[in-house]
Amino acid sequence: MNFKRQLKEGLITQNPVLVQLLGMCSTMAITTSIMNGLGMGVSVLIILTLSNIFIALLRKIIPNEVRIACFIVVIAGFVTCVDLLLQAFVPAIAASLGVFIPLIVVNCIILARAESFASKNTVAASAVDGICQGIGYTIVLLIMCAFRELFGNGTLAGIQILPESYTPALLLVLPVGGFLCLGVLIAVMQWALAKSAAKKEGK
Repeated sequence: MNFKRQLKEGLITQNPVLVQLLGMCSTMAITTSIMNGLGMGVSVLIILTLSNIFIALLRKIIPNEVRIACFIVVIAGFVTCVDLLLQAFVPAIAASLGVFIPLIVVNCIILARAESFASKNTVAASAVDGICQGIGYTIVLLIMCAFRELFGNGTLAGIQILPESYTPALLLVLPVGGFLCLGVLIAVMQWALAKSAAKKEGK
């Protein structure tokens, strides 16, 4: 386990959204407000971490032939728990996120980390991986949410930030706005990674 390396992978070099291009459906659909992004990001982080831990614990006794089905059952259990907790304690966010919380069961980020990492590594390393990948996912959501909500509605977390005279760019809160924002973020990340790689080769 190497915490610094895993954190760098989660945030930058193997960011689940901007590099691995996973979980893009929910990323574009719910990033219209800070609260939506925070709710979704924290939910995925918790589910991803707990699923990784549980799968790492069971990795040696799960038959290889049914491992994917077993992974989905584990993930579904934690998704159900988080969904019920959201409905009980933050019903407004639960209602706003709607079907996207139950759909975490088939979120590519969760299943990909279970298959590529948790099923092959220790519990401690898998827990750190879940946390780092979850943080990377949440940060991307919050960046998109902040940009789309601020310039699409003039607010942040429902609080008016821009002057009342500001004319909102309603395009940003429409589905096409999600595509555009995500495309720009992916392009910036790929440019930064390519520049970093070129710099290392130059040395």
